[in-house]
Amino acid sequence: MTTIPAYHPVSAPDYLPKKQLRELQSQRLQRMVKRAYENVELYRTRMTEKGVTPDDIRTIDDIVKLPFTMKNDLRDTYPYGLFASPLNEVVRLHASSGTTGKPIVVGYTKEDVDVWDEVVARCLVGYGVTDADIVQVAYGYGLFTGG
Repeated sequence: MTTIPAYHPVSAPDYLPKKQLRELQSQRLQRMVKRAYENVELYRTRMTEKGVTPDDIRTIDDIVKLPFTMKNDLRDTYPYGLFASPLNEVVRLHASSGTTGKPIVVGYTKEDVDVWDEVVARCLVGYGVTDADIVQVAYGYGLFTGG
């Protein structure tokens, strides 16, 4: 049995049994695919071209049915063509410098930022960080989320 660390800021899926984790992943994938299909023209078009609908994505194993997103797709839909949320819900933007073409713009809603916070917290707990530690974030965001 896994022991959950004393400092555990989130109810993380990291501690779920494998079967439950895959069920959670499947549910989240279904929700994400439906949202992309309904809100992003490029994804709806690509899925239609492959003969795939959100109803075809039932488990995490169905991810192989989905079309790839290529770097050129990010450039061709500049700046906001892949946003699945209205611009007035975007609270943070990250962008590449555009040295190889148009910049790549990634927008985040408040919910996205909250999820990001949880993911970082889970990573830090996994590394053994506690609330008594000080952490320095020493990398630039440009190559991480902006392109």
